Parts: sequence; C-alpha cells; structure tokens
Amino acid sequence: MRQPLVAGNWKMNGSAASIDTLMAGLKQGMAEVKTAAVAVCPPFVYISKVAELAKGTKIGVGSQDISDQESGAFTGEVSGPMLKEVGCQYAIVGHSERRAIYGESDAFTARKFAAARKFGLIPILCVGELLEEREQGITEQVVGRQLDAVIELEGIAALGQAVIAYEPVWAIGTGKTASPQQAQDVHAFIRAKLATLDKGVADKVQILYGGSVKGSNAVELFGMPDLDGGLIGGASLTADEFLAICRAPNQS
Repeated sequence: MRQPLVAGNWKMNGSAASIDTLMAGLKQGMAEVKTAAVAVCPPFVYISKVAELAKGTKIGVGSQDISDQESGAFTGEVSGPMLKEVGCQYAIVGHSERRAIYGESDAFTARKFAAARKFGLIPILCVGELLEEREQGITEQVVGRQLDAVIELEGIAALGQAVIAYEPVWAIGTGKTASPQQAQDVHAFIRAKLATLDKGVADKVQILYGGSVKGSNAVELFGMPDLDGGLIGGASLTADEFLAICRAPNQS
C-alpha cells in the first residue's frame, strides 16, 4: 500500500513573516492529517527557516530545484550537499516552469534527478504536457519521453527511490483542472510504462497529481486508484486550504 504524499511548492512566494504564520497554521492542523505524508518546498533562502520550524513535526522539507553539479564555479546554483545540510529531504526536478521558462531539457532534468539521488535527496520528478500537446493527442508520447530520459541515465530502479508528479501544464495556475478520470488515465499510463520494466518499482512509486488542486476537488482526485497525492502550488500558501488537501486522503 502506497502512502499518499502531499507536497506544497511555494514557488517564488513568501516572506519571513508570512512563513511564520503559514507554518504555525500547518503545525496546528497536522494532528488532523491521518493518512498522508506532508512536505513543503520553500524558496531557497527560506529552507533553513522552514526546516527549523518543522522540527518535531511530520512536515518534510524540500527544495524547488537542485543543481546538477556538486560544487564549483556555477554562480547562482545550489547543490545537493548544501540542500541536505540545511534540512531538505526532497528536491523537485523538471517542473514545467523550469522546462518552459528556463529551457531546461529532458537530459538536464535527468542529471538533476541523478544529483538529488547521489546526495541523499528524494527527487520529485515532474512530467506533463502542454495544452497543444494534449490537443494533438500526444500526451503519452511527451510524458513517456520525459520518463525515458531519467530511465536511460539512472535505470528503472532509481524511480523506486523517487516520486513522480504528473502536472498537465495547461492546468497549472490556470484554474483549470484535469478531470479525475483524465488524471487517472495518465497516472495509469505512467505506472503501466514502468511496469513493463519493473513491476515492483511501478507498484511502489508514488505518482502525485499537480494542476490546480484545491480542497474542494482533492478528495475526488485522490480517490483515483493511481493518484497517490498531489504537488500543490497556490493552494499550499494558505494553511487552511493546504490542510484540507492534506486531509483529503483520509476521506478517499
């Protein structure tokens, strides 16, 4: 039985004061989260603060990105050992905003995935299609290509120590949400693809859904058999809303 995971991606949002308020609210409500594991991914500059505030709770901490390099002359980059030292357990790699806005390729994403694993972090590998790709009927081709880049570099077994997040790009921050069945179809495709290589990995890996998940739709989404929780954007910035999503697996 896979444990659900709900991870909040705060993106480039927050301040010291707002994070104090948000974390206080999350800590107060965590007793009602019975089923899901929970993590938050703040901006780099607040990771240490959030890790300190999360001590003694079941709230995990992750980064929103990671360098594919360990150290050296890479201005602006943050390495796996640095992230581990300041309290991270997870690292998001391949988020659609990194791919689309900053031009990060499948191969580059795979190297970041490898770096996270090398330095003891759990990668949260984001995959997903653009609206035009869905309309062209090539969702599975796109998602399969993104997975293949990681499998070719790291091997199928590596995904057994990782998390996959399916994020239809057309549903991120747009208010649009894939229907539960649309999300389930892609999650089932991902699991079936992995099963052709290693059924044990396919059965084990948590596959999260991301794309305008809210407290009002989380129970129905997480009730799908291959959805193991969510990677949550805007709704993770409000304690009550994020906690409602975290409680959803209790009811699914």
